[in-house]
Amino acid sequence: MMKIAITGATGFVGSRLVERLNLESSQVEGHQVLVLTRSPERAQRIFPASAYPRVEIMGYTPTESGEWQRAIAGCDGVVNLAGAAITDERWTPQRKQEILNSRVKTTEKLVKAIDQAEPRPRVLVNASAIGYYGTSETATFDEASHPGDDFLAQVCQAWEATAAQVKAGGTRLVVLRFGIVLGDGGALEKMLTPFRLFAGGPLGTGKQWFSWVHREDVVNLILFSLQHPEVEGVLNATAPDPVRMAEFCQTLGQVLNRPSWLPVPGFALEVLLGDSAKLVLEGQQVLPKRTLAANFDYQYPKLEPALREILQGN
Repeated sequence: MMKIAITGATGFVGSRLVERLNLESSQVEGHQVLVLTRSPERAQRIFPASAYPRVEIMGYTPTESGEWQRAIAGCDGVVNLAGAAITDERWTPQRKQEILNSRVKTTEKLVKAIDQAEPRPRVLVNASAIGYYGTSETATFDEASHPGDDFLAQVCQAWEATAAQVKAGGTRLVVLRFGIVLGDGGALEKMLTPFRLFAGGPLGTGKQWFSWVHREDVVNLILFSLQHPEVEGVLNATAPDPVRMAEFCQTLGQVLNRPSWLPVPGFALEVLLGDSAKLVLEGQQVLPKRTLAANFDYQYPKLEPALREILQGN
């Protein structure tokens, strides 16, 4: 049995992680989950006590110290998934600062809570992103690659450096650099509308890389990181089969039985998304070398079966 504290638990990945831990907790001596959330009311709707009897919900302000930090004591592990959404708003200077603070300051307070805990958690699993590497149509990146120098790369570097401070106190650290997480909702949901209207096609040139991962594999990798004390350091949370955007959209069209020939021009995305459009217009080819070397077993290593499971349930 483990007791796990989770930030970002009501998000796309976090909610599934809590669900999985709750399923496992149906066993005798199952897991306990501490959900740290800015909105306890929303968390209670998502995780009702009747269905989630071993989930405790605690309100907190993630960038501020508070009583919540005391609750970290006695937890076996902490999973930090907190962070403002990257693509929901245009990147104004204010929004960029919010994106940075929601990751770095939250992690700073979490690391302080772990350092003060007695007993302290044995492991911190901290989210990051493949934005760490910057973008490229030609380069291939793995966990040993150097960071990029754009805004998201700088955010990821600061985020990871803050999390790394936890190692000084003896807590094991696993940093998971998330690719584009595919599941029921999230980024994929935003891409489905044009296909359902028979107007789908590649975004931008179609030549940019799309480093994706099934949500179930992300959750499995988090659980794997919590449960295997030999695992530490940076792991890419991406499938071992990245594809070009054109191939992704073609495969998506096939699964939906819809055409995939009408490209969305880059300038249209830039009008809608501003600077954040580069996430889909540029991309990067990321390989999970250390993840595979750790003997993590992907449930969905290939794109078409992953999309069929999400969209068709098979």
